[in-house]
Amino acid sequence: MSPVLQIAALSGLAIVLIALAIYIAMRVVQGNPEKREKKRRLDVNRLGRLGDALITEVSESTIYYSYTIRGVQYTASQDVSTLRDRLPAEPDRLIGIVSLKYAPKNPANSILLCEEWSGLRFDERKAG
Repeated sequence: MSPVLQIAALSGLAIVLIALAIYIAMRVVQGNPEKREKKRRLDVNRLGRLGDALITEVSESTIYYSYTIRGVQYTASQDVSTLRDRLPAEPDRLIGIVSLKYAPKNPANSILLCEEWSGLRFDERKAG
């Protein structure tokens, strides 16, 4: 094998290893799916705009809702399994009008609830 071919092969291997290292580093920095979802919620809370939504259905771990932004109707859901302590004992009581926050550059990216904010409208004194 000629020296030029050896250098080319080693360079190719080095590029593959660098790409693999970058991929692994990005996965570690981004964290697991739960951490990414929490970061998304907190980002929408921090940068988002307020609007109104209508909760149409509530299950054990998901809230389904719809809303309109600039004439466009959105139907969405939010996994609230990690936020159960912020919900009433009877989640069906949530059905109705609530506040939401949405990303101004991507209105489909919205939340009803996060660790630092809630758009849910229920009387906590009557919950439980």
